[in-house]
Amino acid sequence: MSLQATPADKFSFGLWTVGWQARDAFGAATRPALDPIETVHKLAEIGAYGVTFHDDDLVPFGADAATRDGIIAGFKKALDETGLIVPMVTTNLFEHPVFKDGGFTSNDRSVRRYAIRKVLRQMDLGAELGAKTLVLWGGREGAEYDSAKDVGAALDRYREALNLLAQYSEDQGYGLRFAIEPKPNEPRGDILLPTAGHAIAFVQELERPELFGINPETGHEQMSNLNFTQGIAQALWHKKLFHIDLNGQHGPKFDQDLVFGHGDLLNAFSLVDLLENGPDGGPAYDGPRHFDYKPSRTEDFDGVWESAKDNIRMYLLLKERAKAFRADPEVQAALAESKVDELRTPTLNPGETYTDLLADRSAFEDYDADAVGAKGYGFVKLNQLAIDHLLGAR
Repeated sequence: MSLQATPADKFSFGLWTVGWQARDAFGAATRPALDPIETVHKLAEIGAYGVTFHDDDLVPFGADAATRDGIIAGFKKALDETGLIVPMVTTNLFEHPVFKDGGFTSNDRSVRRYAIRKVLRQMDLGAELGAKTLVLWGGREGAEYDSAKDVGAALDRYREALNLLAQYSEDQGYGLRFAIEPKPNEPRGDILLPTAGHAIAFVQELERPELFGINPETGHEQMSNLNFTQGIAQALWHKKLFHIDLNGQHGPKFDQDLVFGHGDLLNAFSLVDLLENGPDGGPAYDGPRHFDYKPSRTEDFDGVWESAKDNIRMYLLLKERAKAFRADPEVQAALAESKVDELRTPTLNPGETYTDLLADRSAFEDYDADAVGAKGYGFVKLNQLAIDHLLGAR
């Protein structure tokens, strides 16, 4: 079993992940700031193919033009030296106090205009670096008090901003795709577009819905007590999985951002199986496997880089286990017994209408519902086989 990552695995990390200083609401930072140039080189060493960033991760907020140009030049040099690419960029519209009531949906019109300008500048830089996706996390787009936000008007302003971003990308020839990242709460009490389903529905109301998809995150969906694998399957069904954030989460609590697989391991296994094997035995998703995790506050820099490697190791281990699971003859027999593949067969015959269905006595009048209802599906056995493979017992 090879656990050495290659560029074909498309593993990527954000500057804000390994660079997190471990500051939280109850305690000061436990690590100093990490230089982005060093980060690029270290990520290359552990097998990443890409690095992503918010604008303020790379260039400090408020930096003058000369400082900004110097930082970007150094970052480009590091990319050239390592061969890492920038597959995605995003914009920080949540940290500075000006965004305390949101960016695109702030009640203050001047803040909304400033937010759009900030994103447009990051789009320029992203396109310059070859990024293909702009992720949009609206962490401050929400409210704590129902009376403080006209949600309908907020969604109008959200739509207005995203339509403008798409128009700018098309006019500039950037060819960007946009991925909305849902989250139910934290830092706001309630965040707009809280789940994958909300975001997919919202996308349909935009002027260019084909340019917009989603960037679901493991912890964000599981914070809502939702099944992440099933959410990803539906996003794939809609053809809206434009990017994905992988980490670990222990159910509906605060956003933990653990190492991928260090939360719901069985769900992580089923997710990797879906992404790598798909419904037809081939990759279901060909984009970056992006790790949006935070190294534990208890770790020093050695621990930071070990935990970064652990994300890659966990994914590759689960990929191997999923491959073995799919190749196991007993698993294939259990899948057939459970009629998993039969679900892909249309319920109606080719050309059949409801008239034909009504005329088919075997479908109702002569159907032995009691006999069929008495037969089990064997789902527990199938699940145990998955666990056996996950634990290396088979």
